Order: sequence, then C-alpha cells, then structure tokens
Amino acid sequence: MSEILKEIFALKGACSCGMVHESAIRDIRIGSGLVHQVGQILKENAFPKKLLLVADRNTLRAAEGILESLSDFEVECHVYDFIRVAEMHHVEELEEKVKGREIAILSVGTGSVNDPCRLAAARQNKLLCIFGTAPSMDGFASYGAPIVANGFKFSYDAKSPEVIIGDTKILAEAPVNLKAAGFGDMIAKYVGLVDWEISHLLTGECFCPKVAKLTREAVDELMGMADRVTVRDEYTAGKIFEALLKTGVGMSFMKNSRPASGSEHVISHLMECKELQEGIIPNLHGDDIGVCTLEMLRYYGQLAEKAFIHAKKEEIDWEAIYSYYGPMREDVVKVNEPENIMDAVDPRALEENWGEIRRIIQSVPDYETCRAAMEKAGCKLTVEDIGKQRDRFNGYVRYSPFMRKRLTLLRMNESILEFQLEGAK
Repeated sequence: MSEILKEIFALKGACSCGMVHESAIRDIRIGSGLVHQVGQILKENAFPKKLLLVADRNTLRAAEGILESLSDFEVECHVYDFIRVAEMHHVEELEEKVKGREIAILSVGTGSVNDPCRLAAARQNKLLCIFGTAPSMDGFASYGAPIVANGFKFSYDAKSPEVIIGDTKILAEAPVNLKAAGFGDMIAKYVGLVDWEISHLLTGECFCPKVAKLTREAVDELMGMADRVTVRDEYTAGKIFEALLKTGVGMSFMKNSRPASGSEHVISHLMECKELQEGIIPNLHGDDIGVCTLEMLRYYGQLAEKAFIHAKKEEIDWEAIYSYYGPMREDVVKVNEPENIMDAVDPRALEENWGEIRRIIQSVPDYETCRAAMEKAGCKLTVEDIGKQRDRFNGYVRYSPFMRKRLTLLRMNESILEFQLEGAK
C-alpha cells in the first residue's frame, strides 16, 4: 500500500471532530511509466469490461500509450478539442453515454476534463478512474465538481474517483505554466485554512484539526520545493501530485471544500463567471487563484496589524449587490435569502475574539513569504499578470463573498469599521 493510501486509511472513520470521514478511493498509484499499466490497474480494481475514456486532444496526446494499455477493454472515446471551463452540458452529454450501461469512466487530464466526469459518474453511479496528466490543480481526489450552469459556477456534490493514477514521467513533462498554476492553487490552502478556523471560532462550524494538519503539511512540503516546480524532474512532479491529492482527500473527508479553499477561490469563481458572460476564455484556474491568494494574504495581514477592531452588524445594500450579478441574480438571492450567513456572527464575539483571529492569520506564511515562493515557482504574481484591470478586480473582491453561503474573513469586511478594501467600495 502506498504511503498516501496509508495516511487516508488512518484518518477514515469516526473522528473527534464529530464527523465520520469517508473516502471512495480504493487505489492510488504514482510512479514512472504507469501509463502502460492502466489496464492492469483497472482490472485489479474490478472495473467493468467497458470504459468511456474522456479527454481533450492535448491530454490524450500527453497520455500516449494509454489506449494500448487498455487492449483488454472495450473502449469508447469522448475527446474534446479544448475544454477550459466545465459546463453542465458537458456533464449531461457524458450521462447520456453511460446511462443504463455496465460501463466505467476513465478521465484523462486535469480539472476541466475531470469535473464533468466526476459529476456524471456520481449521478449515474459509475466507477471512475482519473489519470492525471499535469500537476495543475488539487481536485483529483475531491468529491466536489465546480460546474458552470446558466452562467453561474457552483460546486456540486459529486464523487471521489475509485482509482487515481499519476505517471511521474508524464507529470514531469507537463507544460511549465500548468505546473506553476498547480503551485498557485496549493498556496491558496493557507487562506482556506485561515477562513475555516476563523469560522469555527465564531460560529462553531465543524473544523477537523486532523484534516487541517494533513492539508497544512502538504502545502508546507510543497513550499520547500518552490524552486524545483518547473524542473522536469520525476521525483518533484510526483511529490507535487501527492500534495495535490492530499488536499483533495481533505475535501472528501469534510464533504466540502473548506480544507482547500477560502475567499480567494470565490473571487476567482466570480471572475470566471463574469468573463464567460463577456465571451472571454478564463485563465488557468491556478493562475487566477494564486494572484487572488496573494491579494487576500496581503489584506488579511493588514487586518492582523490591528490590535483591536470595532465591529457592527453589517448594513448591506442588497439591491446593489444583486444588480452587480446581473444574469446570476436569482442564484445569488438563493445563497443569501432568507438566511444571511452573517446572522450567525455576533459583532461582540468578533471584537472579543480578535486576538485569536490575529493569531490564526499569523499562523500561516505571510504575503511576502508566499510571493517569494510563487516567484521561484514561475507563478503569476499580480493582478496585471492575469490581465485584469485593478478597478474591475477590486469589484470582484468586493462582491464575491455574496456568491457562496460561506463565512470568510473577507465576508466580514462590512462589519469591521477600521479597515476597508482599497478601491473596492
């Protein structure tokens, strides 16, 4: 059994946090040349004879040899020319291909290829294997699937794959920009962990120290490898893939994305939705996430410099917020009405716990430290690097917290009187 599987099984079951941690994962293989062993691995995990292989032209090309390894299976291929954003019609067309059949899904690629497969497999109760072709995002082991439907991006309850395979030779040869994007997505976990623990402190939201530790150790380990991220080195590629898997496992255990995403991800999701409305193809997920992470680390760091705060019940112009969302208005109304997530936060508790909130913020590497690591890893670093105008970006920051029913430090900005986001009013 691999070391990562041992870690997963050690955390499964009833936990002191009050949850029963579950994972559908049966097998994880990370090693050199595994593309030629995919068929054998699927046999060992009792996959049916028929497979629907889903990929895009680039990921299928990267996984050269995978079809030959499946010679004992009946393989149908569903190959996209290009898929940057997973949309509901992708899910529905995959469902039609597997509905009522004894067939499993083999997803060859990363995020936007994997996510429709994850949701379609869950809805049709099919076995799923993910063969990762680049260490570019952390969703390989996740149960959730972020999908755009009617212009609104929402994370749907889906499933973890039963089998995950990472060929380190292929991962090491992945384009440099994809590796850098994966690093940016991992650094975001620092903000996610801060938001999660603060919400637990103020509202009692379920928080698991063991899952948080699994995520934190994975990110810390990757931080120490920043200068090797873009090198074509199989060992490093394998370790990055493993770190990405661990954060996905954490999300699976909590049945939500709390261990791996916070305010930075919601900002990015809003950016993506707005750009899709304008016919703009969004950036790589990890590029936008990395920049949003740095912006939040800087903002949270500035907040932590305050020895005390004055808090109040927020006063929201809901009509202005809903108007900003335009075609997404109805979805955002559903998120915020009739229950507003901030109703659970007592301003007095916010003031009284400010010292502990400062400690939580300062428990993760700061903006300067993360920026230096991301620079070494070849990541995008600034709003300008990801092609955004500062005024528009500040609008995304200002309005993004209302897109999810999730408490973050950014969501509490309206209650904190002594600091406002620069240019975001």
